Amino acid sequence: MAASLGVDVGGTFTDLALWDEARGRLAVFKLPSVPSDPAEGILAGIRTIVAREQLRPADLTFVAHGTTVATNALLERKGARTALITTRGFRDLLEIARQKRPDLYDLQADKPVPLVSRDLRVEVRERLLPDGTVLDKLALDDVRAALDAVAAAGGVESIAVCFLYSFVDGTHEHLVADEIRERHPRLYVSLSSAVSPEFREYERLSTTVLNAYLGPTISRYVRRFDEEVRRLGVPSAPFINQSNGGIISIAAAAAQPVRTLLSGPSAGVMGAAWAARDAGVASLITFDMGGTSTDVARVEGGEPVVAAERTIAGYPVRIPTLEIESVGAGGGSLAWVDSGGALKVGPESAGAMPGPACYGRGGTRPTVTDANIVLGRLSGEHLLDGQMTLHPELAARAIDDLAAALGVGRVEAARGILSVVQTNMLGAIRIVSVRKGYDPRHYTMVAFGGAGPLHAASLARDLGIRQVLVPPAPGILCALGLLVEPLRLDLVRTVMMMMGGPDMAPHIPQRSGRPGEAGPPLDFSGVFDDLEKEARAWLDREGVPAARRRIVRAFDMRYLGQNFELRVMEPAARGDVAALRRAFFAEHERVYGYFTEDEPVQIVNVRLTALGEPEPLALPPLPAASRPEPDDARIGERSVWFDETGGFAPTPIYRRERLLAGHGIVGPAIVEQMDSTTVVLPAQTAIVDALGNLMIRIDA
Repeated sequence: MAASLGVDVGGTFTDLALWDEARGRLAVFKLPSVPSDPAEGILAGIRTIVAREQLRPADLTFVAHGTTVATNALLERKGARTALITTRGFRDLLEIARQKRPDLYDLQADKPVPLVSRDLRVEVRERLLPDGTVLDKLALDDVRAALDAVAAAGGVESIAVCFLYSFVDGTHEHLVADEIRERHPRLYVSLSSAVSPEFREYERLSTTVLNAYLGPTISRYVRRFDEEVRRLGVPSAPFINQSNGGIISIAAAAAQPVRTLLSGPSAGVMGAAWAARDAGVASLITFDMGGTSTDVARVEGGEPVVAAERTIAGYPVRIPTLEIESVGAGGGSLAWVDSGGALKVGPESAGAMPGPACYGRGGTRPTVTDANIVLGRLSGEHLLDGQMTLHPELAARAIDDLAAALGVGRVEAARGILSVVQTNMLGAIRIVSVRKGYDPRHYTMVAFGGAGPLHAASLARDLGIRQVLVPPAPGILCALGLLVEPLRLDLVRTVMMMMGGPDMAPHIPQRSGRPGEAGPPLDFSGVFDDLEKEARAWLDREGVPAARRRIVRAFDMRYLGQNFELRVMEPAARGDVAALRRAFFAEHERVYGYFTEDEPVQIVNVRLTALGEPEPLALPPLPAASRPEPDDARIGERSVWFDETGGFAPTPIYRRERLLAGHGIVGPAIVEQMDSTTVVLPAQTAIVDALGNLMIRIDA
């Protein structure tokens, strides 16, 4: 038998999705995370779901893991003591940065503390010119002296190496790496020419330092995960999820852990894109609300939007990353009153331990989950099909304490919590839509995560979104996303070429050279040949069959003199310069509202993405209902507060697993399942489609 397993570890729960290929069956499981040792929860979950499905670990031919270990290590500043070796004169670049304040209007806001202290930043003599010519040969004596200084400082686990023009030629960095491995073989080494080989020295330096800072922690974690999974009897090496919506091997994750900073959320976006694509929906906003945070993203034409750079915890990260916006708003987010008497929710979370007050694990502060229980939106009896017993009296007590501080009643306090957290989430959604020039009314919202379907209907209504798609297993969609993601490798080369040459009319002068000097013809064949050779070698090592390989080419382009580039996909006809230029104009107009044909255009980077597509995962269709009324799925009724009714209203409760294709639900209604709860507001309707998705129609 052959089965695939996706494991996603969140701040509150660990989710598992198992696809049994032989039986065509998807099994899901959810258990509380173990923050002190995430691997403990993973292994317990694997044992449980495999035994429950009457399989053996040896039947697992594919295991992938989405992790927040890198994110947490950065946010909590628990990375390795790191040193830096850099070009003479650039020791303080980490602190100089771009000379931008974290907040334009807050003169007191502090910049993030550099991850390498100044005493551990060492300069050496070396210098290349922008074209790769050696101006100053690497002084190995300086390197050895630098390593002696690092050793004398004590406690250093990792070294970042970043030279000014190493993205043109990384030879000097590799020579330094050879010295480090010879003299200090236990030190973790991070080279900018391997981690982020593209121009912009500060962003490249920041990314390289982050990689070094996270390296020892993440490499230990993923290698231990590999060992423990193998010890269970799983025959194949597991994979780790990246921030770009693809998976990589354990070795690759250990070498470049910076690529896993958004490992968990990106799997959910990929899962949402897959579920929506099968349902015939191509443009969507993903809404993933878990126990600790809410993550939102935009998907265009079935493909998640990818950004070349992100800022995480105040540090620029120059690697391809899904364009995800996160906010500290989850089911476990704590409600509190600030010094001015205003109600706040998050970003601090109760997490898995002690969790919300209703969990009965010692938590006493009110959370979003407690508010949902007080308002009747969540069952006051149990979660996870009875695996977790809830204590509504503890939720009420926590909300009462908050209500007393605010001077309002229990219901008003609970409503206030949901109103504040919804406002926070609306802000995140507007960042990925309205601020980018996209109207959310033209999109379908895909709601998932344990708490996403609880809040999606009201969020969609406020945004003007007309439809919400709730997948069959929304609470474990991040884990399921790991089963539908490709293997992915992103490669980049900086070229700095003007769009000139005999194949362009009118001819544009190259202003970066001598006045009036023409730019070279646009010929990227050599660069792309080198990148494709590297990509093919990687696909060979990963054992990807030829039929499942895909190569995607793109360009980073801008008008000469601009500070930022736009990503433009290669035209269908390779070498069609006019089509590429038109595509740049169209993208520039979409982003900035205008374009001009008179200004010279510069190609900064060429990019190549190698994909190893997974075997298709096709869930069996849901049996059709004989009549639209889901009477057999109705399991009871309880009193639920809705603002639309101005109070508590008797509300039917439905069991998700009993719903069939064609069933229709008229709100108000609650739909419960093992991994999540869906709220359908008054006057809304929800239809079950052939794939088991719950499609909620929102009135205008």
